[in-house]
Amino acid sequence: MNRRDTSAVPERVEFAGAVYGSLLAASVIAGATAQGGPPPAAELVTLLISTGVVFWIAHVYAEIISRGYPGRPLTWANLRSAAKDEWPLAQASIPPAVAAAFASGLGASDVVTAWVALGVAVAGQVTWAVTATVKAHSSTGVVIFSGVVNLVLGLAIVALKAVIAPH
Repeated sequence: MNRRDTSAVPERVEFAGAVYGSLLAASVIAGATAQGGPPPAAELVTLLISTGVVFWIAHVYAEIISRGYPGRPLTWANLRSAAKDEWPLAQASIPPAVAAAFASGLGASDVVTAWVALGVAVAGQVTWAVTATVKAHSSTGVVIFSGVVNLVLGLAIVALKAVIAPH
């Protein structure tokens, strides 16, 4: 195939992990604030990063299994490939964690810090979803639909946090 071959299959665009990781981060923030108010920023950052890494490891394991192990040998190359493919899931927890650290560093209260981190997580989720559909050369309608669906999912987490833990 050459560059002019229009029948070529487009390169696979994999953003599912980043979308899922952003939704996971939003859920961690909402859940962490449900009992007795938001945790201190350092605890929130630790929860975000550690949860992202634990879920990343779980997804790497699931990916290795779904690729056919033990029929396909478990090699370092296969493990590295799965770890790389699934890394966006863990990576998605970094922006809300940085936002929490930054807000706290500016003197924001734990309540404001949690809301800032939650906003960044939802914004990340929508951004990853829209980016994925754009890079997949989807129609404008699909891009908009993807953004709206992910915004609704993110806002559902925001609404649950507002109802369950309004602080």
